[in-house]
Amino acid sequence: MYHVALRMLLGDRPKYIMLVSGLTFAALLMSQQCGVFFGLLSWTTSHMRNMRASIWVVDPKVEQINEVKPLRDTDVNRVRSVVGVAYAAPMYAGLMQARMADGGFKQVQIVGLDAATMVGRPGNILAGRLEDLRLPSSVMIDTDAVVKLSIGRSHPLKIGDVFEINDREARIIGICKGAKSWTGAPYIFTTYEQALRFAPPQRKMLSFVVAEPAQGLTAAQVARKIEKETGLKAFTEEEFFWSTIWWYFKNTGIPTSFGTTILLGLLVGIAVSGQTFYSFVLENTRHLAALKAMGASNGLLARMLLLQALTVGLIGYGLGIGLASLLGFIFLNKGQPPFFMPYQLPLATFGLIFLICIFAALLGIRRVAKLEAAIVFRG
Repeated sequence: MYHVALRMLLGDRPKYIMLVSGLTFAALLMSQQCGVFFGLLSWTTSHMRNMRASIWVVDPKVEQINEVKPLRDTDVNRVRSVVGVAYAAPMYAGLMQARMADGGFKQVQIVGLDAATMVGRPGNILAGRLEDLRLPSSVMIDTDAVVKLSIGRSHPLKIGDVFEINDREARIIGICKGAKSWTGAPYIFTTYEQALRFAPPQRKMLSFVVAEPAQGLTAAQVARKIEKETGLKAFTEEEFFWSTIWWYFKNTGIPTSFGTTILLGLLVGIAVSGQTFYSFVLENTRHLAALKAMGASNGLLARMLLLQALTVGLIGYGLGIGLASLLGFIFLNKGQPPFFMPYQLPLATFGLIFLICIFAALLGIRRVAKLEAAIVFRG
């Protein structure tokens, strides 16, 4: 009987194609928009992937990592004095202007690392040596900076080339690969002291104090001690990550915008598949009545309809996820827009497509339950 159900489904080509197309579009829209949304959220926390540290100490009013409120230089020693802190180091993070060869300017994200410990150093160095940052006017740029700052040059930037940051010479000693920033500005790493020379002077220049817990203590335990003894705000890496994510949820329209599009994909899938599947059942009423007259129970007919709905659902889901992955691959190669598909996203999309299929099948099952077998004998 289940073979008959599949024959009925595939035999009505227009309805079959419309069902698969509607579910493919719904799966594509939901997964692709979620992927772009997650990609944007990943950009908001790029600092933590490019500047690695277990504990981040900031001003008490700071809620997310892209919000910098300068600290006093003496706050570094205050953090170091807390029992349980293995070591603490200053870090500078700020946006500046870099001059290109054609005379134009590009905004860059300057990161100043402690020269002694290099805490917060980039994790994926492609060329050059990190230790050379201690040389005068030295910087390490990421691959995004190579592309954006090479405009107007006869060749891409390489080790040994020179450019200007705020009218000061910067010499490239290395190239690294990092995550894109929320602002789109490429990352440039240097020492803390050199970053202060590049930056416009102001009374307080310290952006973060980054610290590591002593052996035997967790980052959360030490962070709470720092808060208690210094009055500053201390985040573990995970706490800072989620605080940043929730800040963008509460203070921007990004979740609402993408959520509306994702909901639209769900509603389109429900409307198209529900209406089409119900129409399919209506057109096959006489066949279903004949099966009922031959002794098929309502339960068997219901399982046949569920099989038909789940078959088109699996096909539509596979096509939709495949197209979303293909678009994501294209986006990643182009760099715009951001795209990130964690394993939970295909699972969630599958769950939503499954619910759509169940809804569509229930419409048909409700019709079949009221079906009279005698209809097959009527003219």
